[in-house]
Amino acid sequence: MLRGIDFEVVQGSVTGLLGPSGCGKTTLMRSVVGVQLVDGGAVRVLGRPAGHRDLRDKIGYATQNPALYSDLTVTEALRYFSSVLRAPAGDVRRVIREVGLESHKDAMVGQLSGGQRSRASLAVALLGTPKLLVLDEPTVGLDPVLREELWSLFHRLADTGVTLLVSSHVMDEAARCQRLLLMREGLILADDTPSGLQRKTNTKDVEQAFLHLIKQAA
Repeated sequence: MLRGIDFEVVQGSVTGLLGPSGCGKTTLMRSVVGVQLVDGGAVRVLGRPAGHRDLRDKIGYATQNPALYSDLTVTEALRYFSSVLRAPAGDVRRVIREVGLESHKDAMVGQLSGGQRSRASLAVALLGTPKLLVLDEPTVGLDPVLREELWSLFHRLADTGVTLLVSSHVMDEAARCQRLLLMREGLILADDTPSGLQRKTNTKDVEQAFLHLIKQAA
């Protein structure tokens, strides 16, 4: 359950949502996308209430459990979502390249590894021209080289004005974000830059800063 959540995300930034499994990251991201029922308060995205129909082609969302048809090839699945989103011609080829799935473009989705399915899900989120990307653990299970390539892609997208909200429970990814929201048990413990968190807690890295904040809250 989320409690007392209040924050804003700057356009064209990469904001990391970090915290241990079960702390509320996915619930918060679903609330932003508009697929989670919110009991109290208000969530506004790009000037509209979360879930508004005008936001459907402006938000790209990659979940932890990719909702892709297992009996289609990667290319066929992306063509389907591309038609639904009315994405530009050539987008399927572009996103396949961006997530590093060229060698598996004709593979059946059901035969992909977990990491490959995550990449395919990310490819769906990249279709069209989303203004906001909400990515739930997009680099889990990926090798270090691909993780580096994807984070470079995230920052290139931010440089074009796309806003990214990226969740992770891996603290070493925090340094790749311009801003961090640290969560625990449904609360946001901190909202700051990586360097700002380290400075305020007098620690050497974000993991130490996170542990310091937990002890402080206790």
